[in-house]
Amino acid sequence: MKTLTPARFAIGLTCCAALLAALLILSPAIGTESGTFTGWDAWRTRLGWPIERDELRHRPFVDLDGDGRVSDDEATGFISRVRYVGFGLRFSRSLLALQAGATLALCGAVLQVLFRNPLADPYTLGIAGGGSLGALLAIRFGWTAAFLGVSSTALAAFVGGTAIVAAVVLIARGERRLTSNELLLSGVALGLFCGAMMMLVTAISNERVTFEVMRWMMGSLDPVARVPGATMLPLIVPAWLVLTWLSRSLNQYRLGDELAAARGVNVARLQAACLFLTTMATAAVVAECGPIGFVGLVVPQIVGLLLGTDCRILLPASALLGAAFLIVCDWGSQTVMHFGGWVIGRRLGPATLPVGVITAVVGVPLFLVLLRRRERR
Repeated sequence: MKTLTPARFAIGLTCCAALLAALLILSPAIGTESGTFTGWDAWRTRLGWPIERDELRHRPFVDLDGDGRVSDDEATGFISRVRYVGFGLRFSRSLLALQAGATLALCGAVLQVLFRNPLADPYTLGIAGGGSLGALLAIRFGWTAAFLGVSSTALAAFVGGTAIVAAVVLIARGERRLTSNELLLSGVALGLFCGAMMMLVTAISNERVTFEVMRWMMGSLDPVARVPGATMLPLIVPAWLVLTWLSRSLNQYRLGDELAAARGVNVARLQAACLFLTTMATAAVVAECGPIGFVGLVVPQIVGLLLGTDCRILLPASALLGAAFLIVCDWGSQTVMHFGGWVIGRRLGPATLPVGVITAVVGVPLFLVLLRRRERR
């Protein structure tokens, strides 16, 4: 483990935060139909700064009547469209990607430390599979009620993820304590069972629900069955704060249960708190966005190679880079169809791919490279 100095801590987190801030600033300009306006246009409309009509004369979809000049109504319409597309659609997607990416990467880093295994993440442990099954059941049976501002879909996802974790814990409580690898295999098996049950839900559903289910299973930042008023923040913000605060205890835990206990760490309480918080946060992301893979698996390993494995920097840096990673993948999901149309010489329209497809396409090669690098080390 690299020695964590205050200077390296500050520089590492500053660089991660600066990267994330830059991506958020650029986000209003990147998305479907990106050539209609620039990011500078979007920020000027947001901040209320004037845009000269001479600048708009040759912009697409501005001079609607084709008379060669921009009228007041045309300029006002352009400004309204830019504000809505730039911040109502693109920037809001980036904020959702920030929440989901930070949560998945942080939970992945915590689980890798907790199980002392670089392959642990919310998906290999089965949390995401259980949460997905719970959310899909809520969609299938039309549960739309909310409790304390949390949708029934999110509650069902939380119950599903908790059930899987409880099953893994019960499996571990036997005459012989299972190793971390055996616990992960138990989570993988239960996750596969949840996947089979999701196929069953799809098979017994009508066409509309089947479309929602399939779209859900791909993982997306524009979910089809969004519950009005649903939000992830009441579930994920407490997890962010508490898991980051537990970083010192997790550093002691990495050295072994006995040594951690000798240094004042309540190992059982630490394990229970981490499992509960990662389950709660992952279930919230699954309920809102569906299963988005590879963020929690790949990002913590990249952070560990770049900044070290000290949990005091590993956890917050993983959250920041996880958010940046998912924002970039979301840009890819929005622009890949436009690029594909340019390659084949056809206009494919403003369609977007599910972001889970992009994270898999990017995450698998990255994971194989990291795995190869780990073998060499």
